[in-house]
Amino acid sequence: MTKRKNTWQPHAVRVTQPFMPPLEEFIPYLEQIWKNKHLTNNGPLHQKLEAELVDYLKVGHVSLFTNGTVALITALQALGVQGEVITTPYSFVATSHSLIWNRMTPVFCDIDEQTLSLDPARVERAITERTTAIMPVHCYGYPGDLEAIQKIASKHGLKVIYDAAHAFGVGYRGTSLLNFGDLSVVSFHATKVFNTFEGGAIISHDPETKKHIDNLKNFGIINETMTVEPGINGKMSEVNAAMGLLQLSYMPHILEQRRARDRYYRESLAGIEHIQCLSPPPGTDNYNYSYFPILVKEGFRLGRDALYEKMREHDIFARRYFYPLISDFPTYNNLPSAQRSNLPVAARIADQVLCLPLFPELDYDEIDAVVGLIRASA
Repeated sequence: MTKRKNTWQPHAVRVTQPFMPPLEEFIPYLEQIWKNKHLTNNGPLHQKLEAELVDYLKVGHVSLFTNGTVALITALQALGVQGEVITTPYSFVATSHSLIWNRMTPVFCDIDEQTLSLDPARVERAITERTTAIMPVHCYGYPGDLEAIQKIASKHGLKVIYDAAHAFGVGYRGTSLLNFGDLSVVSFHATKVFNTFEGGAIISHDPETKKHIDNLKNFGIINETMTVEPGINGKMSEVNAAMGLLQLSYMPHILEQRRARDRYYRESLAGIEHIQCLSPPPGTDNYNYSYFPILVKEGFRLGRDALYEKMREHDIFARRYFYPLISDFPTYNNLPSAQRSNLPVAARIADQVLCLPLFPELDYDEIDAVVGLIRASA
């Protein structure tokens, strides 16, 4: 790696920053919206974005939503899930909150230390007569053991809903990661690789399921005089869809910029003792570089939390994604499955992880500053 001269001057460096296409390219979309006065309710831009995402993601059907959390809640409704759902404690709280909103019981299961997704052996041991589904997470866009999870689900008659919030565009062994399970849910939040300001989508495999999902996100209305089930208002607006269409045209640029910064981090961090750069598991295709997680292992002089605080003192806002575990929060820590003794791998990863700043406009001098602080703290 060529040595760079560090010209970085202190200023706030966030863990992420949304990619914003040129404003002048967004204005024609707004002019179209103003002209046709169709702001929401399956407008022309909404329909166009769904069609283009089907092609880009190489999936069967896309149902756009106002955000990923409402999409998760609706996905569970669409599959009629009840009772207990086996899920991960190592995620953002929306994963488990979607179960609580549906009056289901999360059953926390430990993760695999390579994939950071559910450990299939532990999943099978957690199944009871009340279990109706498994909700894994493609954490950082990393595929889990998809074949093993599906085999367990088929054996026990369980649904599989993937929280694929981080997995936009990621593939696995030649197909889209979003094609696995009964349904997959992606997030288009401002922090994500692909954003629509706020937004999300459910990926389904057949037109009947898509129609059911689309009814649910529009109050359960099927025509002007008939509502057949208690749906929700989960529709994406035309303004959000416009942002998505413009973002989609920039995806090659966005991914290349992320890939280059990921590579530079790995080269710069090489050789620092007790720092482990995490990577997607074998079989991952078209990785989207959504995060840059490292583990601060035992033996690192400063320790993970002290390193985190030192970075903040220097206006570098890395994040401990995901610490604490969902199961540590008061909402969940009274559940039998929430005990850390039941979740040793997840607990260890949560205590060591640190996601470093990563986004397309991140300056290489800023990466040098981040790595310099880590090196000085080793």
